[in-house]
Amino acid sequence: MASARQPTARQARLGAELRKLREAAGMSGTEAAAFLGGERSLISHVEAGRWGIKPERVQFLASHYAATDQGLIHALTAMARERRGGWWEKYRGVLPPAMLDLAELEHHAARLRTAQALVIPGIFQTDEYARAVFASSSPGISDDELNARVAHRVSRRGIFERESPTPYEAIIHEAALHINYGSRRIARKQLEYLLGITEWPSVEIRVIPFDLEAFIGLTPQLFYADGPLSQLDTVVVESAHDIIFLDARAQLDKYRTLFAAFEKVSLDVDGSRKIIHRILGEK
Repeated sequence: MASARQPTARQARLGAELRKLREAAGMSGTEAAAFLGGERSLISHVEAGRWGIKPERVQFLASHYAATDQGLIHALTAMARERRGGWWEKYRGVLPPAMLDLAELEHHAARLRTAQALVIPGIFQTDEYARAVFASSSPGISDDELNARVAHRVSRRGIFERESPTPYEAIIHEAALHINYGSRRIARKQLEYLLGITEWPSVEIRVIPFDLEAFIGLTPQLFYADGPLSQLDTVVVESAHDIIFLDARAQLDKYRTLFAAFEKVSLDVDGSRKIIHRILGEK
């Protein structure tokens, strides 16, 4: 079993799902560890995501727990097989781990949705706009870290360059389109870039207009990542200083309902393009 000093969000999720299977079987950690030929601490480390587990051992445990959801077992086995990090690993030790976790989550997601009230979604930010956002939200940040954050943010767009680009829906309040991060020139360039993104086949940009009479409150930056199964979905709540990953069933249900409400009050792609064009004419 491979060691992980600080588990990624994905590793922690695999361990948590294995713990749920064990608890559903009414089995103690000591019993599960004995099945694998180890001490109680072995299962504790695996379920906390600190230690890796081979795919075949995931299947052994699922069989021992009498788990019957073959779709879930297959998905967890795939998660164990995909522990090797991606391009984001070169930023480990340079950027906060949660930023790397977000990139990993996006890389593996079947579909992505985001809702933003005051800023253009990070994955669609230009270099200059991203630099201005980071500089304003993290005053005093070093030039090296600022450069790394911008490069990492831009690299996340790789999910749209694959043979099968990840479907992505971005719901943005009109307020975010008016804020001049950095300068009017930077904001205008950002809007021009966002307008081009509306033509990307796997991306849907939807704007919540100012004149909406029954506005649904939207303050944090929200992400919803679809897993291979709905029970493996993940919600991400991002602020200027923290990124939180949520996966409890009640939390997933809450945010599914919230995103459905956002979709109802947001404009379609054509209507959103018209708003972007109008704002560009004002800048």
